[in-house]
This record gives sequence, structure tokens and C-alpha cells, in this order.
Amino acid sequence: MVAQSLASLLQRASIDDHEEVLQSCNAVLAKSKSDLKAQHIKVIALLKLDRYEEALKTFQSGGSALKQSAALEYAYASYKCGNLEQATEAVTQAAAGRGASHLEAQVRYRAEDFKRAAELYEQLSRDTTSHSHEINDLNINSWATDAQLQWKGEPEFVRHNRLSREDLESFETTYNAACLNIAKGEFKQAEVLLNRAQNICRTSEDLSPEDKAAELLPISVQQLYVLIQLGKLEEAEAVLKDISIDNISELSTKKIASNNIVLARQTAANPYILYKALHNTPDATKNDRLFDFQDRDIVGNSHAADLLVQKYDGVIRSTSRALSQRPTPSTDAATNLLSVYNAAAQARGQIGQKALSQIAPLLERRPTDLGLLLTVVQLYVGNGNTTSAITAIERTLRSLEESISETDQSVRFSPGLLSVLVSLYQLEGRKLQIRTTLAQAAAYWRSQPQAPASLIRAAAASLLHSEDRADLAAAGELFSTLHKQDADDRVSVAGYVASQATLNYAQVESQLDQLPSVSELIGDIDVSALESAGIAPSASSAAAAAAAFAGARKRAAGPDDRANKRVRKSRLPKDFDPAKKPDPERWLPIRDRSSYRPKGKKGKQRAAALTQGGPVSEKAEKAEESPAQQQKVGGSNAKKNKKKGKR
Repeated sequence: MVAQSLASLLQRASIDDHEEVLQSCNAVLAKSKSDLKAQHIKVIALLKLDRYEEALKTFQSGGSALKQSAALEYAYASYKCGNLEQATEAVTQAAAGRGASHLEAQVRYRAEDFKRAAELYEQLSRDTTSHSHEINDLNINSWATDAQLQWKGEPEFVRHNRLSREDLESFETTYNAACLNIAKGEFKQAEVLLNRAQNICRTSEDLSPEDKAAELLPISVQQLYVLIQLGKLEEAEAVLKDISIDNISELSTKKIASNNIVLARQTAANPYILYKALHNTPDATKNDRLFDFQDRDIVGNSHAADLLVQKYDGVIRSTSRALSQRPTPSTDAATNLLSVYNAAAQARGQIGQKALSQIAPLLERRPTDLGLLLTVVQLYVGNGNTTSAITAIERTLRSLEESISETDQSVRFSPGLLSVLVSLYQLEGRKLQIRTTLAQAAAYWRSQPQAPASLIRAAAASLLHSEDRADLAAAGELFSTLHKQDADDRVSVAGYVASQATLNYAQVESQLDQLPSVSELIGDIDVSALESAGIAPSASSAAAAAAAFAGARKRAAGPDDRANKRVRKSRLPKDFDPAKKPDPERWLPIRDRSSYRPKGKKGKQRAAALTQGGPVSEKAEKAEESPAQQQKVGGSNAKKNKKKGKR
């Protein structure tokens, strides 16, 4: 009886009658709850009707047998309900096939495992002979994955660089390429591509008016963001007219659109209006939630608005609660930004030294909080106190070194944190500390499976400046490691040759052919132009030249400068006659001029006494003595020569 019902069910099943199929399945399952085929067909019908929650409940009631027989459907239902870990586990256990690869790529993309998603799309693109209808969809998804890789900070895995002619004929591919340019910070190119995508979508004959409106909305939202970044606020106002928040069905897109509209309208003049506008749209959930980099910015804007309306205690509570649920220490940007907003709330609107006095004590209680550490370092540097900033970082590094956790060690040698420390060392000219820090980091990362190439290259280049043969040998090993990772990297070859040339020239002589010749390097240099321009001075010589120039501006006037200097009429004497030659001794005091003739007896005596080489008069000497000196001498003699007499 059950078999006959199933046969009739399958005969009546059609792609347009999923509701009737569902009713027939329910009728069969009412008589036999454990009918695996009926359960499988019911799940498919529910997925076709977009009733994903009911499909997942059917899987839960059906048990492991149904999950194994319909593993692909179970993975898809879990994916649509936002259970990404469950979906990933199910799809990896499903039978291998092209459909499973497509679904896994979607699940990995939504779970932000973009590297694996890119690998899957690349594998699917290799075999398109028998699946030519998938080429366009695969191309669209590949561009979207590359944009996400760029946003996540993994540009080394991005595969697309240029748009082909076929790519420019599809508004989806053009839009995704614009997103990739936005992730790179190339907003002008993104603006051009978004305008093209918009025009292609509007003139498409394959889309209905309703579909066009739905596709144009996210393009307009992205245009708004680009125009804000370019500072084209008037054009952004025009784009606002094309965006209707109420018509956006996806909560994630609605949240982003609302955020950008608030910023475009510059409501920050009244922080309370800004606060209300940013908290109007509800948060997206499940499979419609924001990606991490989007959520980080939205949460950051929300906390910034809270600080503007002085909700300091609320920000402290919310950020502290969020930080308690995240692992620390961490190099995750979202986690560290929470620490920054927590510190800003602790400062309560103060800046500079006042803010530092409130925040610095927190670092003693949370020494491995990198977000808090970088906030303190920024405040120290802003006050011109780089030494204290270095001390704060070194104290945190020592705390991380004492930990036995492998995660803490990777944080301690993270390229971002060390780059801040090295930059501060450079400001104070601590070359030895720079070399030691980078060498320690390189020694750690060489033992790890995925070493950051940028840090290894910086460490190797720093060791090249050492005169120690051990440092040069270490630099050679680092450059050799980089060369093994990328055989086309000429920088690693050049560094290896430079490090070993003084140690063992015969060992690197064979690799010189891999380096470009001198003529190739200077082929496009205009020697004549360089000679005419002169030699650019170094920083020290430029500073000396600036000081010399400043001194030259303060030099004493020469003998001919006064004659050539124009004198204002207001400074000329009343009886000035331009035809008459001025007195050459007019700059000397009157008594020092050759025409000076003293008047009176005392004046003549003083003039005679001041005459160099003339006779000296005792009267003149006595006349020059002060009354106090005369009285002192006279009083002493009078007392000494006084005769004794009767009292």
C-alpha cells in the first residue's frame, strides 16, 4: 500500500506543484512515520517552497538515517537557516559531486572561509566543457570571493586582476569587480565600474522591471558609499533619491544602506539625531547577517554615536561584555576596536594627558589587551613621549613571552605589533634593537607552517646591515626560505646573493644570472637630466644646509649694504640735503668724532687725560677718583696721623 502511494506521488510530482507533493508525503507519513523515501521527498518539497525551518525540523525528527540519505539537502537546509558549522560538516560528508562542490563553496563563502571557496570555484571552472551554462555564474562568484579576500586582508590569494570583455557585458561581474576596487581603496575606478553596472542593468532585456529595481538597489547603496569616500556629497544626495529603505528586503543590505544614508546627510551636527538614526534598523540574523568587516564598522559607528551623546557607562558595559566573550590576547581587528571604544568611554571625553591618566592604569590590569595597548601608545606618541610608548609595548611583549600558550606566542610575534615597535625604534635611532627584534621574530616564524613573508623579508633585510658573519648567514637562510616559497621573487635572490657574497662568493656566483643586469636597471634613466638636477642631499646634509641658510639670513650687514638700502622719508632728518655728502663719522658718538672740541676747563682736562700716549696728570687722576674713594683714604690717614693729647 505504501509503495503504491509513493508511486502515485512520484507520478503526480512536478516542479510547479510542490504543495501537492508535500500533502501526499504527509498522507504517507501519517500511515508510516519511518518511511525514509517519503521523508526525503517531503524535505525536497519543503526546500522548493523555501520553508527551510520546517525542512530542518523534518531532519531532526527523521534522525541520522535521513541525514545520511539526504546529506546534500540537510546541508542546504542548515545553510539557509544560518547553521554554518552544521552545514559545513554535512556537506563535507556528502557524496562527492559537482552539486556538493557548489554548495560547499556557498557555505564556505558565507562562513567567511574565502580561501577555500576560491579554491572550489577554481576547480569547478576547470571543467566547464559539459557545464557551459555554469560559466557565467562561476565567474560572478569568483569575482565576489576575490573581493571578500581583499577585504579580509588576504590579497595574496586574489586571482582576478583585469576585467575581460565578457566580464564587462554582465552587470553582476562588473559590480563585483567594483567591490574588489573598493576593497583595494581604488574608489575612482570603482565609481566608473558601478556606473557601468547600473547602465547595463537598466538596459537589460532579460530582467523584468521588478527584477531591475531589486538589482539596482545594492548598486545604488554601494555608489553612495563610494561617493562619500570621494567627498562628492552633492552627488551622494542625488543617489539618495534612488534608494528606498522600505523596498530593501535583506536586513543586512538595509542596515548598510541606513548607515550610509545617515552619514551622507551629515546629521552629526546634532549627535542625538545621529544616535537615533543609527539605531533605527534592526540587526540582521542567521544567513542574512553582516560579514565581519561590515559588522565591525557598523558596531564602531554605533559606539561612536553612543560616545557623542555621553553614554559612557553603557559603552563600558557593552564592550566589556563583548570582550569577555572573545579570546584574548587577539590580533582580530573587531576585538581590538572594542578595546579602543572601551578606553574612549573610560576617558569620558578627555584627550591628551588627561585621557592618558585615565587609560594608562587599565593597561597594568590588562597588559595583553592589544587594543588598549595601541590606544595608550597613540596617546604617548601624540604627547611626543616615544620612550614611554616603547616601554609600554616592551612590557606587553614580556607578559606574552611568559605565557606557554602557542596563541600568545603568535600574538607576541605578530607583524602588526612588531611593525609599531620597529617604527618607534626608528624614531629614536635604535638600530640594534630593530635588528634584534626582527631576528627574534624571524626565528619564531621559521618554525611555523605559515610564516608572514613581509616580516621575514624585513628581518632578512635588517640583518644585511650587520657586520657580524652570523647575522649575514642568518639573512642568507631567510632569503633562501623566501626563494623556496616564490621562485620568481627577485628580491629574495638579490638578498641571498648580497648576504653570501662576502662569505662564500663561489656559492652564489651561479645565481647572478637570475638578477637583472646593471644596463637593464638603468636603461630608462636620463643621465643628463640627473646631472643637471644635481645630487639630492641626504637628510643630515639637508638639515645642515637648512641651518646654514637660516644663519645666512641673520648675517651682519656689509659695508656697502647701508648705501644701497632705501631709507624711508620719515627717518630722514629735517635739514637733510641729498646733494650734500653726509658726514662719514655720523655713526660715532659725538665725543668720538674728530670734530669734537670739549668746552670748559674740566672738559679740556678730561679730553687730555683720555688722549692715548699723552702725559699723565696727577690732578686728573685725582679728579677721576670718586668722592667715596677720597673719603675712605682721607679718613684712614687722618686717623693714623692724629696726635695724642689730653682728653
